[in-house]
Amino acid sequence: MKYVGAHVSAAGGLANAVIRAAEIDATAFALFTKNQRQWRAAPLNEEGITAFQAACEQYQYSPAQILPHDSYLINLGHPVTEALEKSREAFIDEMSRCQQLGLTLLNFHPGSHLQQIPEDECLARIAESINIALEKTQGVTAVIENTAGQGSNLGFKFEHLAAIIDGVEDKSRVGVCIDTCHAFAAGYDLRSAEVTEKTFAEFERIVGFKYLRGMHLNDAKSQFASRVDRHHSLGEGNIGHDAFRWIMQDHRFDGIPLILETVNSDIWAEEIAWLKAQQTQEKVA
Repeated sequence: MKYVGAHVSAAGGLANAVIRAAEIDATAFALFTKNQRQWRAAPLNEEGITAFQAACEQYQYSPAQILPHDSYLINLGHPVTEALEKSREAFIDEMSRCQQLGLTLLNFHPGSHLQQIPEDECLARIAESINIALEKTQGVTAVIENTAGQGSNLGFKFEHLAAIIDGVEDKSRVGVCIDTCHAFAAGYDLRSAEVTEKTFAEFERIVGFKYLRGMHLNDAKSQFASRVDRHHSLGEGNIGHDAFRWIMQDHRFDGIPLILETVNSDIWAEEIAWLKAQQTQEKVA
C-alpha cells in the first residue's frame, strides 16, 4: 500500500499537523517537531505528546506513515569541531523528540564540508554523528536525504549515501529518503518511465531498496544536472508526470511515506488524489 501526503505545518501544536494532513486526504505526512530555523526549542510536554498521539490514533496514522524532518541548521559533517558538536547535540535532541512522540523515522540532510575538508572525511564525520545519535536514542531510524548538491552539500551522489551507511554500525536504524527534485538536479534523469527505471536500478545497485525509508515527490524548476534545488508542482516542472506515475505503480515504494514538498500547498489535495489515482492506471511502458 502506498502512503501519500505532504509536509504540513505544525503551527499551533503538533496535533494540528495531523489534522492538516487529514484535511487533504493524506495517508502520510511530514512535519517539523520544532522550529526548523532555530537551534533550541522548549522540551516537549506531556500534554503536547498526548494530543499528538491521540490525533494520530483518531485519524489512523501509524509511525510508518510519518516522516519528521530535522532542523535545517544541523550539519553532521561540519569541519569545525565546536560547530560539529553543536550539530550533534541538536540532532540527538531531534531524535529524542521523535522517540518521545513514538515516531520511528527522522529525515535529515547529511551535511556539508564547507570547502574545508575532503569529501571522504566529511562523509565519515556524518556516519560518526549518526552512530553517536543512535547510541543515545532508541527506536528511531536516521533517514538520510539525498541533496541537489548545491554549494558544498554532500549526499547528491548515491555513492555518498552508500558511504555514510557503510560507516553506520547499526544498519537496522539507518535509511535513506530520495527526493526526486534533488536527484534530478544532481544528474539522475527522471524525465520518462524508461530513464526513471534506469535511475532506480542504479539506486538499487549502489544503495539498495532495503534502505529506502521515504520519498519526497517534487517536480523541479531547476534544470537537469544543474545542482540547483528548486521544487515545483507535479507535472509543472522539468521532470513531468511520468516518473511519479511510475513510482506509484512500483511495489518497491509501498509502505513508506511518499511526501510532497511541492510549491503550492493549495493544490496538495489535488496532487495527492492524482498520485493515488495512478496506482490503478495502465502501467507506463
